[in-house]
Amino acid sequence: MPTVLLPSSAAAFAPRSSPNVVLTSKVAPWLTATLKRVNRVKRPLNNVTQHTKCLTETLSSPNAIWTLCSMMFTKAPEAELEKDTNLLWESIHHYQTIHVEAYVVHVDMVSRNEVAFKLTPETIESLVDFHKEVYSVDAAANTYNWSGKHAQLKKLQEEFVQAANRFVYRTDADALEGLEEDGAGELLCGRSEEVKKAIGNLFIPLIPPPPPMVVEVLRPVPLLPSSTGPEPWWNMPQSAPESWKVLPPSPNPTTTGDSNPNLWASLSFSDAQLSPTPSYSQPYTTEPYQYGCMPTCMPTCMPSSAAISALPLPSMLVQPCSTAFNMGMGFGWGELAPLPYGTTI
Repeated sequence: MPTVLLPSSAAAFAPRSSPNVVLTSKVAPWLTATLKRVNRVKRPLNNVTQHTKCLTETLSSPNAIWTLCSMMFTKAPEAELEKDTNLLWESIHHYQTIHVEAYVVHVDMVSRNEVAFKLTPETIESLVDFHKEVYSVDAAANTYNWSGKHAQLKKLQEEFVQAANRFVYRTDADALEGLEEDGAGELLCGRSEEVKKAIGNLFIPLIPPPPPMVVEVLRPVPLLPSSTGPEPWWNMPQSAPESWKVLPPSPNPTTTGDSNPNLWASLSFSDAQLSPTPSYSQPYTTEPYQYGCMPTCMPTCMPSSAAISALPLPSMLVQPCSTAFNMGMGFGWGELAPLPYGTTI
């Protein structure tokens, strides 16, 4: 749809003048009925020109003031209000009602089918006073102090004055059905709530700057007492070993469970003369168990000359067999003397 410019009377700080009225070639029946209702003197309404003249004169009357909405505001800053348990008493003494009034500056039923209202100077003055004396004081009290706080408050007040003077409410042209005598009227069909929301959007909150960020200072890692500089330890020159770097020898060597570990070191093949390797022509089952050992231990109980060379330390032998061997023979390892094969005890 084409953009329709508002008349000069709708500009900020512009004085009031007759509204700009543009009607269609066929006037809506509801408009004819409304004009006949609000005019005390019967006037001919037979064509578009007569409708346009009658509507312009009606809306140009000094009493043609519309009440767009009524809003409740506090009378004083919150810190100055006296508290009381009686809510009715508080509502009477703490709050005031501001009737948002306006006059018609533009009627267009051709391109946009709308009507435009501009606030009266009295309404603008009431809103500006509340913003300066109450709203700004509460906003300053509810925010912390910073260097540019006063300048920002002053800027918000100046911007609110400009916004209140520029405010124009536009709605459908059928809102003129609320027209009363002398051109006054009020909005119908819930349009007052739209005006309240639009007026409330003029009060911009005071937003303080974000608090300064806390920067954590990284301190250098302290050097060890033995260090003389930032040179790493692996680049240090090799010097004589210090006392704390040399580990003393272990006073107690690791024991293996053998009471005489030097016995096997001094033992040679000459100390233990072995008999020739016995013949295994006869089965083991024909002879009784030797030296108290079980059949599964017989190869260990009767070692050959080849096996004795790979014989481990006594602590590594199988304990049951070695114990049974000592109990059967009645002498220790130092007295080892193998008996001929097949000899019985």
